[in-house]
Amino acid sequence: MNAISPAPAERLVRVPLGERAYDILIGPGLIARAGREIAARLKGRKAAVITDENVAPRYLDALVASLEAAGIQASSLILPAGEKTKSFEHLMTVCDAVLTARVERNDAVIALGGGVIGDLAGFAAGIVRRGVRFVQVPTSLLSQVDSSVGGKTGINTHHGKNLVGVFHQPDLVLADTDVLNTLSEREFRAGYAEVAKYGLIDKPDFFAWLEANWRQVFAGGAARIEAIAASCQAKSDVVVADERENGPRALLNLGHTFGHALEAATAYDSRRLVHGEGVAIGMVLAHEFSARLNLASPDDVKRVEAHLKAVGLPTRMGDIPGELPPAEALMDAIAQDKKVKSGKLTFILTRGIGQSFVADDVPSSEVLNFLKEKHP
Repeated sequence: MNAISPAPAERLVRVPLGERAYDILIGPGLIARAGREIAARLKGRKAAVITDENVAPRYLDALVASLEAAGIQASSLILPAGEKTKSFEHLMTVCDAVLTARVERNDAVIALGGGVIGDLAGFAAGIVRRGVRFVQVPTSLLSQVDSSVGGKTGINTHHGKNLVGVFHQPDLVLADTDVLNTLSEREFRAGYAEVAKYGLIDKPDFFAWLEANWRQVFAGGAARIEAIAASCQAKSDVVVADERENGPRALLNLGHTFGHALEAATAYDSRRLVHGEGVAIGMVLAHEFSARLNLASPDDVKRVEAHLKAVGLPTRMGDIPGELPPAEALMDAIAQDKKVKSGKLTFILTRGIGQSFVADDVPSSEVLNFLKEKHP
């Protein structure tokens, strides 16, 4: 079936994965058109919408109305908001809801929410009936530019973040930019950390563009759509080159090994730290650690920190409210992280702005000493 052409104010990014290729539509008003866009691409006529208690009052009725207008029978499940929802308990709840709705393989699970809902609903879509169709309707900046694209799904355990999950690509991503107007400043800033990450990985010109245009991105309009589209294109390029993270896709984890350890250290308490804030601190730490190893210039460290500070993001462990566990406990969290291979620490380090690379054998003693030095 032919997809509907994007409106003039929209951008379309194609993720070319052969038979599993899919579109990312970016622009205003997409939730109201979601039913038509999904019906144009999928054969099934049932959908289970998974959302949370923060998103549901704003967008669930509009999404369900759009689905039903397109002839898609919709059921919905509303879950608690927050990182702690990514659990075995809630995974069982979602799977049960999808089966109760009699969703078959050609039908769809639709994630309406941020990264937590996308990761959880995508995991369920990947395992119910050994895989059903999956649509992402991301409602945060972070999920629009990162977690909704690429097919990584999962839940957290007491061992760490995202340690249980599957690769299950979506069939469509609808990034409605209108929903970003309802985000708090803190939520938008947290998502922006992932936008900046793409420039710091391998697009120095994009990072320079963000330094010059971040205020317009925050204000909305064409600059915001351009930043989201550039981020999605960057992620698509990496995913297509290395779908299952056996090589260059690991670069997308810039800042995440430190960031995930800090999230675990705060027990995923969003009052203290949200994912994008952890990534911001982690990216500064990654550049500082690279400079410590004489890989990157201290001037690049200052530039990264200055930009993230300018947009209002935390850049130091000391910026996190409350006490952190000792450096040894942070090191334990890093050692448990999924970027560990054969017991060796894998970090994304950098030789400068836009010059990140995968380091497969980082000495744990160097990391521990660095954490002790940076610990507040």
